Amino acid sequence: MVNLTKLAAPLDVGGVRIRNRVFLAPMSGITDEPFRQRAHAHGAGLVVSEMVASGELAKGRAGFNLRIRHSGLPVHMVQLAGREAAHMAEGARIAAGEGADIIDINMGCPAKKVTGGYAGSALMLDLDHALSLIDAVVGAVEVPVTVKMRLGWDEGALNAPMLARRAEQAGVRMVTVHGRTRCQFYQGKADWRAIARVKEAVSIPVVANGDVSSPAEAAAILDQSGADAVMIGRAHYGAPWIAGGIAAAAAGEATPNIPHGSTALADYIVAHYEDMLALYGVESGLRQARKHLGWYLNRHAGGVADDGRRAILTAFEPVRVTAALRAVFSSDPQPLNLRSAA
Repeated sequence: MVNLTKLAAPLDVGGVRIRNRVFLAPMSGITDEPFRQRAHAHGAGLVVSEMVASGELAKGRAGFNLRIRHSGLPVHMVQLAGREAAHMAEGARIAAGEGADIIDINMGCPAKKVTGGYAGSALMLDLDHALSLIDAVVGAVEVPVTVKMRLGWDEGALNAPMLARRAEQAGVRMVTVHGRTRCQFYQGKADWRAIARVKEAVSIPVVANGDVSSPAEAAAILDQSGADAVMIGRAHYGAPWIAGGIAAAAAGEATPNIPHGSTALADYIVAHYEDMLALYGVESGLRQARKHLGWYLNRHAGGVADDGRRAILTAFEPVRVTAALRAVFSSDPQPLNLRSAA
């Protein structure tokens, strides 16, 4: 078994120093500025923006500037998605102009609304076209460019090693591999051993992704993949501290800034909610925060009565939502799930 302490070491990505090797994955509609700030405060080595559609960004569509805005963190990493080289290049230039230190290209999203537009993991069906996008982005900016991919489109086309090799030749400085095909979506178990074939194909850092939520799983994915770092996504639902907890475990330290006790947890969740309202405005913030509040309820107050849950997830007045949150989380919440900070 690989020694977990490897994850506590810094990592160089094209000259950008990453403080440790446990990363928060980009997740659409989730890893916005308030979420990334919290994950970083808990110790995540690298946090990535939610996926940004390069075409919409290049066209100046309202609201997309929020997704690339610099949040004041030491490393600002923006993920772009798209299918047109001109839009990807322009999106990369805009992101770099906003202070992005690293640009990531999404070639792994399995969502039908993304692959239906021949973006995300659909790009793995045509590696020549995928490379044209990589060439466009690398040529447009001076900052390091990385790529996130899956193992392939399906079991008959496991071409991640070839894509990674060609991406490295084109100037990409790191690749992240989710251990499933696009056609698997999130079903079954991620194939950590298959990521090893990507590691063998390149000399740049490889980040392993898929089904990691604890220090033991992080050690196992490193052991089976030979990867240089791990990236964690869905395990963060209702727990922005998961990556930081694994990084702290690797360093033999306590997870920083964990809310201990029911009052602290209530304060934490309310602050997250209020930060989202401040970012998006009350009307949009109310809607966008509900998924996070639902995850906090599921994870830490699963026994809350239906009327209390409805009060939190359906109210349109922020004062009512915050009052209900404090009533639920300050009364008798379930124990805080810290298994990834052990």
